Amino acid sequence: MNFDIIRTARAILHVTDLEKSRDFYVKGLGLIETESDDSTIYLRGLEEHVHHSLVLKKADTPNIEVTSYKVRSEADLDSLAVFFEQRGMKTKWLEEGSQHAIGRALRVQDISGLPIEFFAKMDAAERMLQRYDLYQGAKAQRIDHFNNMVPDVQKAYDFYINELGFACSEYTADDDDKIWAAWIHRKPSVHDVAFMNGQGPRVHHVAFWLSDPMALIQGCDVLASLGYADNIERGPARHGLSNAFFLYLRDPDGHRIELYNGDYLTSDPDFKPVRWELNDKRRQTFWGAEAPDCWFNEASTVLDVHTGEQVTTAPGKLKQAKPIFVI
Repeated sequence: MNFDIIRTARAILHVTDLEKSRDFYVKGLGLIETESDDSTIYLRGLEEHVHHSLVLKKADTPNIEVTSYKVRSEADLDSLAVFFEQRGMKTKWLEEGSQHAIGRALRVQDISGLPIEFFAKMDAAERMLQRYDLYQGAKAQRIDHFNNMVPDVQKAYDFYINELGFACSEYTADDDDKIWAAWIHRKPSVHDVAFMNGQGPRVHHVAFWLSDPMALIQGCDVLASLGYADNIERGPARHGLSNAFFLYLRDPDGHRIELYNGDYLTSDPDFKPVRWELNDKRRQTFWGAEAPDCWFNEASTVLDVHTGEQVTTAPGKLKQAKPIFVI
């Protein structure tokens, strides 16, 4: 392949109430508001040096418009366009100036029907890492990864690994050794994107990196004091998969957000993916606590990059959705 995808870069969420969303993401999660108008809010993490990593767009219905990856150069965008077109995957160019604070971008529906975007250039912004006087809420540092529900995880895995150049850090397999979920990356961490078996294509969650586990605990205190206790869906706890400390919560429109800290380095070319059995209860929560059914069943719907219509979903090919807990 003759293109270089660097990392997870941004997500565009459609929300129904900008003020409620601003309160949640700025006061609760601690993201920095770079800029806003009557229809859009641009947010970034404390350590991020670019204009935004999260865009909130006012809409009648909550959806995910696109999840985006940064590439190394403008030439990589051209190479990706050729790559997709050769495979019969229709692309859409958004020229520089058509989106605020971002350069030329390429959008496409991926092999599973998820709307994805690639770009090389974004406007710079002040890095707030040492502006401790501005820290609030969970003190979110940067965007980290996406997790998607798709009907055929093996198909998504093969495409991203063999065609787009991602690498696998960990995966879950069933008794027939079929992949139920996979965590794959371009940056040298556990993942930039994960795929799990389920009704899809849908976006399960968008994750933000925190500086340490205590930031996550303090974030829980702030969220509860702001009235968001009922928005906390799962955790805080530690994943077996990834070894990360986590908290899942739902924003005012039901989009799932993960606060995340503590995975590990995956840069070595001879790193061997870690395999988890589907019924090992430690894979989802290392301490053994069971995840709620909604965590396996609910996710955000996505839009077609060409029509703007909601993408039709299909059930997962593999039937089992959560571990069987044997007492």
